[in-house]
Parts: sequence; C-alpha cells; structure tokens
Amino acid sequence: MDESPLPDYNRPMSDSTSLLERGLRSLGIEGGASVLEKLGKYLEEIEIWNPAYGLVAASGDELVVKHALDSLAPWRLLASLADEFDEGSPSGPAVVNDLGSGAGLPGIPLSIVMPERKFRLIERMGKRIAFLESQKLILGLGNVQIVESEAERAPGPLDIVVFRAFRPFAELKLFRSIWKSLSPGGAFLAYKGKTSVARQELAALAADPLLSEPASRAEVSELRVPFLEDERCAVVMRKPR
Repeated sequence: MDESPLPDYNRPMSDSTSLLERGLRSLGIEGGASVLEKLGKYLEEIEIWNPAYGLVAASGDELVVKHALDSLAPWRLLASLADEFDEGSPSGPAVVNDLGSGAGLPGIPLSIVMPERKFRLIERMGKRIAFLESQKLILGLGNVQIVESEAERAPGPLDIVVFRAFRPFAELKLFRSIWKSLSPGGAFLAYKGKTSVARQELAALAADPLLSEPASRAEVSELRVPFLEDERCAVVMRKPR
C-alpha cells in the first residue's frame, strides 16, 4: 500500500497529474514524459466526453486511481503472459484483446505503457466505438485496433484476453465461447476485486466439462493499486498449446 495521503476524489483532473506520476512510479512504469502526457490527455478526454456519453462514473483523482492506475496494476503480469506466448508461437507476437473495452479501460492505458505490443479493443456499443476511435487518433496509438463486436462473437483466434468490470465467470456460455476462441498457449487475465470472491466465481466453473480443468489450475494474484485501500486481484487461466 502506498503510504502517501489518500487522494482527494473531489479534486479536478487538472490537479491530478502529480498523483498519476507518483502512481506510475509506484508501479515501476517508465516511459518518461510521453507516457505521462498521453495518459493525462486520455483521462482529460474521458472527462470531456463523460457528460454526453456516460463512460465512467468518476472524475479527478478518483478517475486516476480507480480507473487508470487500477487498469495498469497487473501490467507486469500481462507482459509476462505475452512473453510466454511469444516463446512458442508459430504465428508471431501475442496480440492483447480487451473484451468489453468500454471507455478503453484497461486497453488504452496498457497500450500506452506497452507500445511494443499490439492491442485490440473489442466493444459492442457504437457510442463507445466512436470514443475509442477518437482516442486512437488523438493519442497516436498505432499499436491499437478497434473492433466493433459482441464479446461472444469477437473474431479469433485470441492470443491474450483481458477484461475489467466485465461479466462474472458464472456466465458459462460467454466464457466457453472465449475459451474456445483462445489461441493454443494463450491466456486470459480477469480483473477482480476481493480474492475470496474471485475464488468463489472460479468454483462456479467446476461443474462445466470444458472449463472445470483450466479453472482448477487458475492463478489468483493479489494486485496493489497505488493510493487505493480496496482489495484487488487478477485471475489468470492458461490454455495448453
């Protein structure tokens, strides 16, 4: 837990740059002024679009901590999963797929701090697609592709899949579809809250013939989000080659 004072969630976005900078440093994210500038611009754009589009229910410091830094918390874990895929992949480097991307969380922050990796932001709602397309252009995200699709119908194969504030594992039809679309040697990383709740969700997969075995091997890793006291974790399920 970061020992700095908790942020003021009523403070406007313009005053939150130093908080974002300290958060990135706490997470071990480098990239200098370019990364900080792009992330700051992205968060400003969310605030501009929010009144009409209702992208996220947050602003100012809360937007920085609960959305940007939360999205970036497992970046090392994601990088490791992608590197593992690359080592034995006959099809080239892993592409990271953000399912149900919404406002681009976590896909856009991750694509900014991992510019060497390709990302696909998969979203079904036209308004949000318009926002994502605008951010790709404004931020110069050449490593990002926007895909308008239902999560269940996302064009595969999917190398690495991430999802945040998405649906629970109990929606078996959806997760069967995702698992079938996953590339051999691929994996998905699910952002979750409390570790105990994540394990309960995994237990719901035990009766499913397709998902029970990978669920039994799932890894649940605690995440540290700078300036956030709430519990966070990541669930990883790997598909054999």
